Amino acid sequence: MFLSYLKAFVVGGLICLVGQLLIDFTKLTPARILVAFVVAGVFLSGLGLYQPLIDFAGAGATVPLTGFGATIARGVRDAVREYGFMGILLGPLTASAAGITAAMIAGLIVSLVFKSGDKS
Repeated sequence: MFLSYLKAFVVGGLICLVGQLLIDFTKLTPARILVAFVVAGVFLSGLGLYQPLIDFAGAGATVPLTGFGATIARGVRDAVREYGFMGILLGPLTASAAGITAAMIAGLIVSLVFKSGDKS
């Protein structure tokens, strides 16, 4: 069990390290880096390279945004197989619906519990 946690920590940490290096040494904005991570997850999943990383690291590979991209790619692949061309639109929505819903509910709860204010 400890080894699973260690693998998740190391792989997730390396993904975050790449993001930090991109922030520190490039002129890319954080938004562009986040989009690049999602696209990289889709691309690596499409090539069949990201699933072995998920099998190895578990949450260390699925929790970062690259894991979201892999989920989208997997959803498209499965939906195209089942629904044909319409799967291109249905796949990402059905594959990521639970995670997006959880994020929206968590955001709603936090907005109800805490009061927002100006940063200045």
